[in-house]
Amino acid sequence: MKVLQFTIPVAHDKTIITQKDSLPAFYPHLHRHEEIQLTWIQHGHGTLIVENNMHAFWSNEIYWLGSNQPHVLKSEELPFGTKNKKNVQALTVFFNPEGKLAPLFELPEFKKIKSFVEQSRNGFKIPEAHVLEISSRMLKIHQSQGIVQFLAFVELMNFFLTIKSLEPLITGSRLSAVNEQEGIRIGYIYNYIMQHYDTEIKLEDIAREAHMTPQAFCRYFKKHTRLTFVSFLNEVRINEACKKLAGGSFDSIATVAYNCGFNSIANFNRVFKSITGKSPRSYLREYEQLDNTSDTAATKSA
Repeated sequence: MKVLQFTIPVAHDKTIITQKDSLPAFYPHLHRHEEIQLTWIQHGHGTLIVENNMHAFWSNEIYWLGSNQPHVLKSEELPFGTKNKKNVQALTVFFNPEGKLAPLFELPEFKKIKSFVEQSRNGFKIPEAHVLEISSRMLKIHQSQGIVQFLAFVELMNFFLTIKSLEPLITGSRLSAVNEQEGIRIGYIYNYIMQHYDTEIKLEDIAREAHMTPQAFCRYFKKHTRLTFVSFLNEVRINEACKKLAGGSFDSIATVAYNCGFNSIANFNRVFKSITGKSPRSYLREYEQLDNTSDTAATKSA
């Protein structure tokens, strides 16, 4: 897993690029690019890592990722023997306000849109109430060409100005820029934790993987993520626990706790509440109520 810096290839006659993915899994490497990325998860679920923050993602969600934000969409692995290899589907719109679009964003008419883009550098998740509208506009951009596509893009940017109270994907200050060598090491550490969160990961083990002493690893990890190793590991485990609880495929809350790497239900409950602000049982109850409300609304509209 590497942090890769690259530019999304844009044809000479285009300023906006769209990408339709239908694959076994999302691009697996921690990466960043100058282009702003707007991704609609049409099918699939997993974990979105943005810098040092984690978010569970589900089908029919849309995420705005800012310019040069290190990120990776970690898909849920397919069960062994699964015949359907198209585990994820997504539609993405890429654009760079500092590239060919720069003169447009300097126009007086684009003052508010430019301000919105600058204020959204930490990224955000589209509120559920606006997913249908924005996904249809993204689809129009993808299916159009030339001036029609460009005008559809401008209309989408203008629509964003009507959305209030967007929650950023990053809490606190952003991470400082890292060179490629450091990025590769951080990406490898992230990947190791994501692959082994359900087992006991000792400090000595993760330090050895990073080719450091435990003391040097603690300083390095805190410097580049602003989190301690234990804090980050706990967030990964609780994020996975939330997905399992929401997915409904578990025998008991205790089973979820042990399958996410916790060796006691008491410790799981304590850490879960410290990160989410509620107990696992309360989280599950609220999710079930929200799910029932959504089903009722869908039935009435049908």
